[in-house]
Amino acid sequence: MRKVLSTFALILAMGFSGCSTQSLSAGEEAAPKEAHAYLIGAMMSAEEVSAKLGTAGFEVLGSFEVNPKEKLQTVIYTNETMKAMANKPGRGFAAIGRVLVDAGRNKISVSNPVYFGKAFMQNEADYAALNAIKERLNSALGSLNETSDKWEYAALADYHFMVGMPYYQDSVVIGEGDSEELMKKAQTYKKGALHLFTLKIAEGKYLVGYDLDKRTAKFPEKIGTHNSGLLPYTVLIENNEARILAPKFYLAVSYPQLTMGEFMKIATVPGAIEKDLSRAFK
Repeated sequence: MRKVLSTFALILAMGFSGCSTQSLSAGEEAAPKEAHAYLIGAMMSAEEVSAKLGTAGFEVLGSFEVNPKEKLQTVIYTNETMKAMANKPGRGFAAIGRVLVDAGRNKISVSNPVYFGKAFMQNEADYAALNAIKERLNSALGSLNETSDKWEYAALADYHFMVGMPYYQDSVVIGEGDSEELMKKAQTYKKGALHLFTLKIAEGKYLVGYDLDKRTAKFPEKIGTHNSGLLPYTVLIENNEARILAPKFYLAVSYPQLTMGEFMKIATVPGAIEKDLSRAFK
């Protein structure tokens, strides 16, 4: 009996740790063993971040308040390289990057394009291209330091929180119909009050930034507002479907140090996110 329990514990541990047999694709030999999820820099305003990104050749889609009490804003950006990478089936979520302006902690937190690029592009990731974006951000925003949030780079292509939890490819369909009509629904629902931005990746393919219900959007307060840059949530409109990353995947990959106990604190949030975002596409 003890041997059976030990075997089960090993299997569970492997599932929880996201262990993977994924190998690096061609051209990724120089990739690091581990990738850090966030890069920390000196405090600057959202306006300053936007200006520096623009000077460095990035297209800024806007800055959005994600938690007024904690003085948190997310600056969303893209560039031609990111849009080209994302213009592959199911890869549209990789089209943008995020910078969290954290006035309460007096710093900025940059979502590392190497980490999230690998998680979203999976085995189609191009490490050299992702690292070039990272280096451009480092030059634009000053010296950036890696946080302790990290994961095995190769394993990000097969990331899931634990056994039974969704993977990247388990995105959730929240609407169906003509892609142009879905995009219009997103922009006009509640007179556009919840629509934050639309990025056209290609003809009939859009990434839409959307506001969650105020109550739902407070979930980072339970697990750490330091990673609030995961908001606003995005909807990918492609092939006559509106899809979102499965919240149990997206929240976990955005909080790589999340414990099971912390995850249980937000047990109702994934369902609430799906419900919030589905309303616009009915």
